[in-house]
Amino acid sequence: MTDTLRPTEDAEATCWLVCPGCRNMIYSKRLHRNLKVCPDCGSHHRLTALERLDQLLDPDSVERIDVAVRMRDPLSFVDSKPYPERWAAAQKSTGLSEAAVIAAGRVHGQPVIAAVMDFRFLGGSLGAGVGEVIATAADVALRRRVPLLMVTASGGARMQEGAVALMQMAKTSQALGQLDEAGILTVSLVTDPTYGGVAASFATLADVIIAEPGARLGFAGPRVIAQTIRQTLPPGFQTAEFLLERGLIDAIHPRHALRQVLSRILGTGGRRGRDTGAAVEDVVVTDVAALPEVPAWDAVQRARNVNRPTTLDYLSRVFDDYVELRGDRISGDCAAIVGGLARLAGVPLVVVGHQKGSGPAELVKRNYGMASPAGYRKAARLCRLAAKLGLPVITFVDTPGAYPGIAAEEQGQAVAIAESIRLMSGLPVPVITVITGEGGSGGALALAVADQVLMCANAVYSVISPEGCAAILWSDATAAPRAAEALRVDARRLLQAGLIDGVIPEPLGGAHSDHQAAAGLVHDALVTALRRLSASNPARLVESRRRKFRQFGSEVVTTVEAMR
Repeated sequence: MTDTLRPTEDAEATCWLVCPGCRNMIYSKRLHRNLKVCPDCGSHHRLTALERLDQLLDPDSVERIDVAVRMRDPLSFVDSKPYPERWAAAQKSTGLSEAAVIAAGRVHGQPVIAAVMDFRFLGGSLGAGVGEVIATAADVALRRRVPLLMVTASGGARMQEGAVALMQMAKTSQALGQLDEAGILTVSLVTDPTYGGVAASFATLADVIIAEPGARLGFAGPRVIAQTIRQTLPPGFQTAEFLLERGLIDAIHPRHALRQVLSRILGTGGRRGRDTGAAVEDVVVTDVAALPEVPAWDAVQRARNVNRPTTLDYLSRVFDDYVELRGDRISGDCAAIVGGLARLAGVPLVVVGHQKGSGPAELVKRNYGMASPAGYRKAARLCRLAAKLGLPVITFVDTPGAYPGIAAEEQGQAVAIAESIRLMSGLPVPVITVITGEGGSGGALALAVADQVLMCANAVYSVISPEGCAAILWSDATAAPRAAEALRVDARRLLQAGLIDGVIPEPLGGAHSDHQAAAGLVHDALVTALRRLSASNPARLVESRRRKFRQFGSEVVTTVEAMR
């Protein structure tokens, strides 16, 4: 991101501008046709609030919502000029009453309330006026029950208003809290720059945070950090790319893609959909006698076949309108777990799953599907979003287990898994799990506390890997086949034991032999299960799910009466 374009000396005559990003000359009309993105270096130059509304909202859908903004000068503040004069000058130069505007409109037909900031107005600083605009936008979104989109651009809180400006952080944060309580989707589009009080309140409290390339976001700007604590900042510090890698935002999208991305987010997460799919066959096998007996070690080998469909393969073939959401909003983005918003047979939902990888490079990148604490916290964040919006949750399990490394232990691996299990058990929405490959230990269970737990025919599910069991109990890892048989890890015996609810058949030769056919069977199984569960109310779903997991092993527990 760069500062405002600087015109050449004869700009009025030639309409040529100098891009501060690459220092190249740009013809102004070409720049505007390119949405004010430099065609040479890709720098996203600042837009005014009205330009932003024109770019994002459908033509003829824009309804401006005026907020009566009153001048407040609580400190009688004077720097080089009195604050009231500075405020009036900003109004005159921008034609705006404050540094943010509100409009109702649509994005590719999806309704939204948009609150858009304008950096030209006193650096987009957060004062009483801006706080009132954002709070009002939230009020309108709540009243109309449509999503709220916030486009941020700010240098921080407005110093000239002192503690009154500080209170706007609380005012806007509680406004978003009320939307959370009402189940209204909130989306933040971060543009350059977004700092201080805006970053530490409504900009980062949204359900989904996306950013333009290079947009900077942070509590303290680089100049403040460098001057205050004399630290040398790393390259790209606080840029969108820096933040995405650290799990603090969901995605980065160039300006030309924003309308399409926003429409999918708003359409999937912003309203409840209806099942529009055609009738499908109930392919799930629940009769143990209908399943062939398979040596457990053979099942393990099939489950580990590197050519089996991955979670991303299923996401691309089973669902529509998938939008990936990344990061745990705390410390990182674990590549071993993927998830986001999607649709299945017209029904909006949240989908999460382990991602192993389909080749050597991706296997390493995804850590072989072994998730870190950040991965489980990301999954939990997406599950909480589903609960807020009333969307079903579908999870895909394919992992040898949670990552057991030093860093994972330092970051609270056990806590992250425990919290995920507890969260899933109480989700007030339908939850369906499909074990597609390996279901290893607590790392698998963390995504598998569901109303319906289904297994692909050649998948496995166990408390420990056969190798681990063999090493511990027989001090011989080569006894893994014997351990697999003893653990009864295959789908047939797990169904027989009542530990899963059904088995999804695989194509002849296994899922690895025909990804499309395998995805078709998973699609039909999920549609059937989702339609069955959608008839239950939230309280009944939670009660039934908890009762289901409560009864596992209960027959071996001595009752209190028997102990007396």
